[in-house]
Amino acid sequence: MESFYKTHKYLVEHVQSPVRRMLMDEIDWSQRLIAIKGSRGVGKTTFLLQFAKEKFGTDRCCLYINFNNFYFTEHTLVEFAADFCAQGGKTLLLDQTFKYENWSKELRECYDRFPELQIIFSGSSVMRLIEENDDLKDIVSSYNLRGFSFREFLNLQTGKNFQAYNLTDILENHAEIAQKICKQVKPLDYFQAYLHHGYYPFFLENRNFLENLLKTMNMMLEVDILLIRQIELKYLSKIRKLLYLLMNSTPGAPNISQLSKEIETSRATIMNYIKYLKDARLLNTLYTEGDEYPKKPNQVYVHNTNLMYAVSPESVDQLAERKTFFYNALHARHKVNMCKFNLDFCIDQQYHFKCSNKPETGKSYSKVIYAADEIEVGSKNVIPLWLFGFLY
Repeated sequence: MESFYKTHKYLVEHVQSPVRRMLMDEIDWSQRLIAIKGSRGVGKTTFLLQFAKEKFGTDRCCLYINFNNFYFTEHTLVEFAADFCAQGGKTLLLDQTFKYENWSKELRECYDRFPELQIIFSGSSVMRLIEENDDLKDIVSSYNLRGFSFREFLNLQTGKNFQAYNLTDILENHAEIAQKICKQVKPLDYFQAYLHHGYYPFFLENRNFLENLLKTMNMMLEVDILLIRQIELKYLSKIRKLLYLLMNSTPGAPNISQLSKEIETSRATIMNYIKYLKDARLLNTLYTEGDEYPKKPNQVYVHNTNLMYAVSPESVDQLAERKTFFYNALHARHKVNMCKFNLDFCIDQQYHFKCSNKPETGKSYSKVIYAADEIEVGSKNVIPLWLFGFLY
């Protein structure tokens, strides 16, 4: 046990978190069982350690453990939790939870046996904690940690502390908000850098970002999809090929029959693979209102713009890139559907958006909201695209 305390102390004292994540203030920390879900690379481990540093410092009532530790090949989580509680432990932070074989059953047992113990655990975005888990669905509070927003990236790059705005604020007061921000920085000077490498926090590391991202993507396929979904390794090449084909044709309507021929598998399997790729946050799927999986999506998008550069760095289409940014920024907090009126997106079943490289002067219809690139400040129903990166 003492070695775990020493590791915890070292990690908390040396954690580097240059941007305080907005999720830190949105979680109800009074809950006894909390899941922090997110795709690989978005900073879940750093988030847990930052919470420990803010809330407890190096107080031994809080302890971070990682299931990569070989200790758990011979000892159970329940045994460890019992020892921790006996020594006055109150909050247990668990990382790499999916690597522990009986994680859900033992989390339930810990919850029932140790009423004074709070457990906060990280999990892959592929883990279906509520939909498919009878052990935890009535006791766990689940939250999603996403990659950096443009606002968080801008704060990091400029040393500023810009606040987030909700969608209503942006729709009603976008010109005033944009002017306020632009008095301090020029957002467009940073926007392309964010689209290229600003979503994943590991761009801060002194390594080749795109190579690192490619490795992360492959880990998503090999671990977050194959291991967690218990898919045989021989199917990895099919999933990788499907991802490549889809990413090079997005945004667009997937031809499931053609993909089935090229991948040499059934249409139903293609649909399952697309679902897994979406859960891993490699892809996004866009449906018309009322439709959802297992129906075929109307369009498939890359999950975020950084991934576009990792796969096809020399051939990223600018309009596709801008639409991908908009979808990723909005779907964090809003319902995003295919728009029926030859536009791009319907948000929350009421707002109709069109993304454009520049404002469509002379063509702006009052019921359409234009998310326009290449402008710092908009007017009326023309809003700067970059400002939607301030939603979280």
